[in-house]
Parts: sequence; structure tokens; C-alpha cells
Amino acid sequence: MSVRTILVTCALPYANGSIHLGHMVEHIQADIWVRFQKMRGQHITFVCADDAHGTAIMLAAEKLGISSEEQIERVKAEHIADFAGFGIEFDNYHSTHSSENKALSELIYARLKANGHINERSIVQAFDPEKNIFLADRYIKGTCPKCKTPDQYGDNCEACGATYAPMELINPVSMYSGATPIAKESKHLFFALPSFSEFLREWTRAGHLAPEVANKLAEWIDGGLQEWDISRDAPYFGFEIPGEPGKYFYVWLDAPIGYMASHQHYCQQNNLDFNSYWKSDSSAELYHFIGKDIINFHGLFWPAMLHSADFRTPTQVFCHGFLTVDGKKMSKSRGTFINARTYLDHLNPEYLSYYFASKLTNGIEDIDLNLEDFVSRVNADLVNKVVNIASRCANFIHKFNDGVLNSTPIDATLWARVQNASGPIADLYEAREYGKAMREIMALADAANEYIAANAPWTLAKQEGQEQQVIAICSLGINLFAALMTYLKPVLPELASQVEEFLGITLQWKEPPRYLNGQRINPFKALLQRIETDKINSMVEASKTPEPIAASTTASLVDDKSWLNKDPIAAQIDYKDFAKIDLRVAKIIHAEAVTGADKLLRLVLSLGSEERQVFAGIKSAYAPEDLIGKHTVMVANLAARKMKFGMSEGMVLAAGPGGKDLFILEPHSGAEPGMKVM
Repeated sequence: MSVRTILVTCALPYANGSIHLGHMVEHIQADIWVRFQKMRGQHITFVCADDAHGTAIMLAAEKLGISSEEQIERVKAEHIADFAGFGIEFDNYHSTHSSENKALSELIYARLKANGHINERSIVQAFDPEKNIFLADRYIKGTCPKCKTPDQYGDNCEACGATYAPMELINPVSMYSGATPIAKESKHLFFALPSFSEFLREWTRAGHLAPEVANKLAEWIDGGLQEWDISRDAPYFGFEIPGEPGKYFYVWLDAPIGYMASHQHYCQQNNLDFNSYWKSDSSAELYHFIGKDIINFHGLFWPAMLHSADFRTPTQVFCHGFLTVDGKKMSKSRGTFINARTYLDHLNPEYLSYYFASKLTNGIEDIDLNLEDFVSRVNADLVNKVVNIASRCANFIHKFNDGVLNSTPIDATLWARVQNASGPIADLYEAREYGKAMREIMALADAANEYIAANAPWTLAKQEGQEQQVIAICSLGINLFAALMTYLKPVLPELASQVEEFLGITLQWKEPPRYLNGQRINPFKALLQRIETDKINSMVEASKTPEPIAASTTASLVDDKSWLNKDPIAAQIDYKDFAKIDLRVAKIIHAEAVTGADKLLRLVLSLGSEERQVFAGIKSAYAPEDLIGKHTVMVANLAARKMKFGMSEGMVLAAGPGGKDLFILEPHSGAEPGMKVM
């Protein structure tokens, strides 16, 4: 079989914050696949980088009183240390703020322009006169011009679903400074994405994407692709566009090019041929591991740019879902928004690698880190099943045969079963069906333990003349353990390294595991410790930080960062006015997404004696199916309001900083629908 040449990338972490366990889902998933391919003898390179450009980084550095360059270097060093702590084995970790990325971005832009795929036109944007900066829609808030709901974003209203221009908001404010934005015209550059509609229609259906991802992108294509604004006005931290003074490449143009730049840097350092990977007819394979929230960039913009610039497009884009903890969005107040470093301060990183592997599929479903299940599964599978095999057998080999394993398996059928599982388990790794692979491996571990328990070498060892039988049973046990650790090595490389020292061999997987005929093993030492619950509790406590809490008329402030710049407390009201609000416990009996609304869910709420329909702007935080059956708190006497999607007959309450970190208020477990909240 010929050796494959493979390049793998992960999505680039933004250089404006710490790595958290949500990031680790992707990087662990990719690292497992890379390690597996290396064990199979493939020529594989794994690169990543920090996504280091944008207004947010510039403003964060300004707040800290340092340069943007200093800010991104600090964060990059932290990211590299965190990934190393989890054993993520990048061949190169770079930055999009690099000479390689600048040159490649300019080259690709020049080719797009030469091919007639760059257009320019003037647009009117909101401008912060105090910060002297143009404002993206999400950095403007005000009152909806249609339904008069306050605290709405600059592009659409979450209460009534209306869309509008930012300057149409009533009393708009900049979330950077609190100033009133002004309208200002500016020339912008656009990538002619609609020109690639037919190419993308074919490319997205050619096996480069999972079918469900291709189906989602088809909605964009069939709905009519729009030109993509690739420029931003100064001040902006990024690369200035050649021939366009004061204009900078939008971060999402140079970020994916950062994959190429990181690989080019690696090639230059190792005297390798970069172009052989990236030319349009390259035989090398290119795989991107990304989250489902950025599939539009990787499934539409990126292949279209590469195609126009005469570079190869990805072989496949592997897309995964989000991480929840204990069934809910990660929460700083609950201590379940866990940074990578906090985890490393308390627990073995390979515990998490195994748990994620046991949950991961090749689909885009979200996965849940249930902390109780995490403890029980790691202890049961790794400690009680896998490592237990070696601990039960090793001492007898040393006691009766000076540590030397016998030459043939005493139970050929059991050995053949484990050996013959090599191909099917390898196929599951290749397909990124890690959860199925882990289940197969643990089924084999169960069989091994059942065999050892049934033959009870510890009992035979007490009987005269049974030494050879004990050696044979325990030699098979050690061989079964070695085979299982071979299959687990992509997931547990550090544990595998300890096992290799114990066995005196290197675990290889180009072929099915061979029986270790006459191999001398070293004395057994404890390989893994059980997870203790107090470690989990300490990690959760260390992760708890207070979250800013405020209320809005839809469900929350939803990403409102204005509290950073001004007092968020609204004008005072009298108690008699507050007493008019009737808060009731409600059970969510139905929930569904609202067609045509990006942020709304339609909820049917039971108040015990009646049912109400409510539209709530909480789609960014909850999947509809996760809400059904939950109890929440609603304003029961809010006047019904007709919306474009139907009648809204109340309002559910939620709190949090917004976006994904948004939490509906849940009453205590004994609350019943219709109960008044005091």
C-alpha cells in the first residue's frame, strides 16, 4: 500500500482569550486522527496558528496599555503551553500575523483581483466619533424602530424579527464608548462570491463535506450568495491591502490563509516543497477540523478563494458540534466554563482525551461532558478494565518465569478475536468514529478480563505444579493488554509510552498486533490513578467567576458588553409598578426554531390551567429539543403582541452576558406550572 501525504489543520484559536475545553474537543479529535495516521505509516503534517487580527484584539491591547503585537505574543505563548499540556502534537504552531501570511494574503488577493473577482463600492456605515472607528452591527445597540423594544442589535430585532440598518435604531449607542454613532461613507472591497455559485454547488456535493453540512450550505447557495466584504477601515490591526491606503484585509480573509502560512513556515524550516501540497493538481490530501459555527467560511468562501487563486481546495472539511457540560451551555457562574489550564491544574489530560473519544462521532452533534459520567467511565474503562489486565498478570510472569512471556497463546480463539479486530478498529479511526472504536476496544477488554477471572491464575499459583499454566494464562493476558494499548495509543499516547517502557517494546500498528514471543517485560508499576470526585469539585470551584446579570425585554442582554463602559442599571421604578409584574412558573412543552429568524425560538408554555405561545431570542444558547420539559419563569401578564411570526403571549426570563452564555431562569425542582414567583 502506498504512503499517503496528508496535511491536517485545526481552526485557529482567536488570540484574544484562553483555550477552554470547548476548543479542546476539536484539537483532541484532530490529534487522535493524526497520531493514528502516523502509526499506520502515513506521511502526515499537523499545523495550526493563532488568529491574530481584528478590532477586538486592537482594543484589548489598548485597554491593557500594550501594543497589539505584545498582546498576541502573550496569548500565543499561553495557547502553545496549554496545547502542549494536553499533548497535542503540532508539527508547527504559527500566527496569522506573520511574514508568510502577509505575502500569501497579498498573493491571493492579487490573483482574485486579476481574475475580476474583486469589486469595489461605497457603503454607509455607523461610525463611533469618540473612538474614531467604524462599528460592526453587533457593536451597536438601540431601540427597535419597528416594535420599540430596547437593547437590540444593529442588524435585527430579536423581539419582532425585523431587520434594519444600524442607523435606523432609535437612540443607537456604540458598545465601545457609549457614544451615539454617526453615518459615514467609505469605499469597501468585495469578493465576488456569487460568481462561484455553480462551482460551490458541485464542490459541496463532491464528498468534501458531510451530507448534513452540504445540505446546510445548499440553503445559502440556493438562496443566492452575496458578495463578501473583505476590507475594513483603519484603525484596524491586520494587513493593509496593497494599493488601498487605510484599508485592511478583514480578519476572515487572512485567517484561513493562515493554514497555508503555518505550513509554509514549517516547510521552510524543514526544506520541504510547500507548492507540492498547495498546487491545484496536488496529490497530497488536505483536511480541516472545524466547529459547525464556521462552516460557511470553510465550505463557501475558502474553497471559492482557493479556486480563483489557482490553489488546491480541501480534500475534506471535518465538522464537529459544540461542547456542553452536564447537559447545559458552559457557565462561568456554575464553574463549568473550564479553561484548559484550570483542567490541567487538577486532572490528567488523557482522562479528557479518552472521554471525548468515547463520545465523538464523525457527525456534527454536540457532545456533553457529564462530570459524574466522566469520573465513572474513566475509572471503569481505563483503570478497572484496561490497566487491570496488566496489574493482574505481570507479577506472576516475574514470579514464575523471570518476566519472560511464553511463546504461543493458550487460547488461540481469544487471541485471534483481539488480533482480527485490528482492521475494523482502524477503519473506525479513519472514519473518525472514535466512540464506536472505544466501545469495540472496551468489549475486547471485557473479554480479556472475563478470561483471566475464569482461569483465576491467583488461585492456580497456590497449587503445586501449575506454574506453567499460570505463565500461559498471564502471558496471554499481557499480550491482550499490549494489543488493546496499541489500539488506544492514538488516544492515550502518554499512557502508551509508560506501557512501552513496561513491555520493553514500541507499540506499532502498521499490521495487526503480533504475539510477544519470549519478550521479557519489566516489573509492573501503577499506570493510572482513579479520578477522585474531590478533584472534579476543586476544578469546578476554581472555574467559578461571577457573570454580569441584567434583564431585557426579550430574554437577556444577549452579548451586551456595554456594562464594560457604562452603568447598566436602568432608571428606577416605584414598587407599585414592579408589583404589577406577574411572574409565574411555566413548563416548556414544545420548542422549535422560527423559520426566517436567526435568533428566535417559538415556545409553547404550560401554566397549568392554560397554554401560552412565546417567541424568545434564545436560539444562540439552546437547541429546541433541549428545552422541552424544562421549567422556567415567565412574565404572565405581559400584553400579547402580534409579531411577523405570530402572537407572542408573554415573555420568558433569562440572564447572562449573552450569545451562547445565556441561561433561562429555572425555578427550584418542587415548583409547579402556574405557581406564582415571589
